[in-house]
Amino acid sequence: MITIAKPEIARAISLELLDVGAIQIRPAKPFTWASGWKSPIYCDNRLALSFPETRSIIKHYLSDVIRSQFPDAEAIAGVATAGIPQGVLVAESLDLPFMYVRSKPKGHGMENLVEGKLEKGQKIVLVEDLVSTGGSSIKAAEALKSAGAEVLGMAAIFTYGFDVAVENFEKANIKLVCLSDYPHLLEEALVKKLIQNDELATLKEWRDNPSEWTAS
Repeated sequence: MITIAKPEIARAISLELLDVGAIQIRPAKPFTWASGWKSPIYCDNRLALSFPETRSIIKHYLSDVIRSQFPDAEAIAGVATAGIPQGVLVAESLDLPFMYVRSKPKGHGMENLVEGKLEKGQKIVLVEDLVSTGGSSIKAAEALKSAGAEVLGMAAIFTYGFDVAVENFEKANIKLVCLSDYPHLLEEALVKKLIQNDELATLKEWRDNPSEWTAS
């Protein structure tokens, strides 16, 4: 299940990400993702870490989401790599233990996949910066479960809201709460005149079918 925290939070976070340049929207000159998809949008929430006020706002809202949606949380886990700094900030704010999940086991030493002290049965909330298809996020949750944790759910800064992500989280039975999403982002971008009304159609077409979208 994927939900958005609150409309006012979604608008505020979208505005912050646009203001610091963490999200770029470029329908006429699309970006190419690592997957090969052509995209009119590029989201790099790591950039928000360089802006103390924006970083603090994101930390505040992620912490509030976890307090309200996952009150039984006993620890925070970050999803490597971009979810790690966000997770540390949230864990510090909530005064909870922190750990992180690698994308693959370390190639030497203890060959850990989960880094940090994990207690069997510990109730954990994952923190992620961005959710696209949800594949890496769900993989991290499964790694924690295999290590003996109870995963209560996940909190993320932003999601594109792809149908495949919704299906993946429902199939994995993981609750995901995001601070903001693509529709709220478009609303704020339109208000700031970063996009024009005549670009909305192609921007919505991309979200509906990202793997086959091409710039018009």
